[in-house]
Amino acid sequence: MTSRRNTLLAVALIAALGASGCSTIGRLNPFDRKSDGPQETAGEGQRISIVPADQRLEPAESLKGVDFSLPMPTTVAAWPLPGGTPEQSVDHVDAAPNLAIAWRKGFGDGNSRGRYITAPPVAADGKVFVMDADGRVSAQDARTGAQVWRTNLNPGDNKRDKLAFGGGLAYADGKLYASSGWRQVVQLDANTGAIGWRTRTGEAIHAAPTVAAGRVMVVALDNSLLTFDVATGTPSWTYQALAEPARILKAGSPAVSGDTVVAGFGSGELVALRAANGNDLWNEALSRASRTSALSEIRDIPGRPVVYQGDVFAISHSGVFAAIDLRTGQARWSLPVVGITSPLPAGDVVYAVSKAGEVICASRETGQIYWIRDLNAGFKGKKKGGFFGIGGSKVMRPAWSSPLLSNNRLILVGQTGELVALNAKTGEIERRMGLGAPATLAPIAMGDTIYVVTEEATLIALR
Repeated sequence: MTSRRNTLLAVALIAALGASGCSTIGRLNPFDRKSDGPQETAGEGQRISIVPADQRLEPAESLKGVDFSLPMPTTVAAWPLPGGTPEQSVDHVDAAPNLAIAWRKGFGDGNSRGRYITAPPVAADGKVFVMDADGRVSAQDARTGAQVWRTNLNPGDNKRDKLAFGGGLAYADGKLYASSGWRQVVQLDANTGAIGWRTRTGEAIHAAPTVAAGRVMVVALDNSLLTFDVATGTPSWTYQALAEPARILKAGSPAVSGDTVVAGFGSGELVALRAANGNDLWNEALSRASRTSALSEIRDIPGRPVVYQGDVFAISHSGVFAAIDLRTGQARWSLPVVGITSPLPAGDVVYAVSKAGEVICASRETGQIYWIRDLNAGFKGKKKGGFFGIGGSKVMRPAWSSPLLSNNRLILVGQTGELVALNAKTGEIERRMGLGAPATLAPIAMGDTIYVVTEEATLIALR
């Protein structure tokens, strides 16, 4: 168990440093061994390869100068789950047109000493809920940033437990639900912070829960999907994915659409289950091996799967970005993208961010690429590895968050300590602004405000 925990921690540190991964090597399509080239149609169990695995991702010639449709921006009244809705999908918000910082407030301990903030903020009822690196959950006034209440979920008896950090939050019906690396799922009163129920778990949890269909659903570090009754915390059905000794210490929240739950695991499995009983509907492996990158053996799906208009979009660390039919599990298309974030489908397109810092805009129907913007272009970082810097070394590139689409701009934050706004149609950088600290959790929106959490445990409001 000790060696397993050390391996997991090492992987977490690699991810936190934004280790670069090659998105163009190895076979793209391990499920179809009949042909290495793209196919016009996908047969049962096959995936269409849009880009051959030995080629670099490039915009499609046929899409140059072609416009695409985006939905109109709308104001959202709440952001109760990390992805905004049970489907983990909010396509276009109307918020923070000026991107001016209204206020910034500290809310606890930031990343340090083996402790990490992994909980994206959630917002509802005039409050923004956050969790610091040491297990303290707080509610901040959405207009002023003033602290409304604070509850410490850290039991204080696990200083030697290297997995005891972080977790996630979800809001539903006046209650806040928290999962944590301290092996517990907790219900709190969203107005006071008082604990309603607390259920212990066998494994640490670094993912945020999803609340839907009368259940709290969360992915634990042992690759299990746990569910609990929302009213009592009583454990319900569980699903155990394949064991995976090496994974990233980050996990995505399940997506729920109707009576279907979709979850990604450290094994690279993307699984659809019945929400009522956990029965398996389909299982798709988003993994491929690379002879030139040991990190491709880490098959994790760290970002949230997203359901949008009948399709599931997800990205794996081993280099598969795929669109899958929600009903059948049939893969529509895939691209060789190494990622640790969540895709953002909107209108005719879907946006994705690679671990190397490339923002990709692809056709939602075909996977063909409209444009690519490298946020790390020109970055000159320190080389790591090799012998005295010679041979086998890699430049560690800054990591970037999942995007938020607001007023026709993609909003991302990164380890550079910057917020970047891209033109959603062209990918051109319209604005860069300093945040004062690194940030890799995706921004959220409520009302006219965008909220960002930094690695130093600062909550920033932009309007």
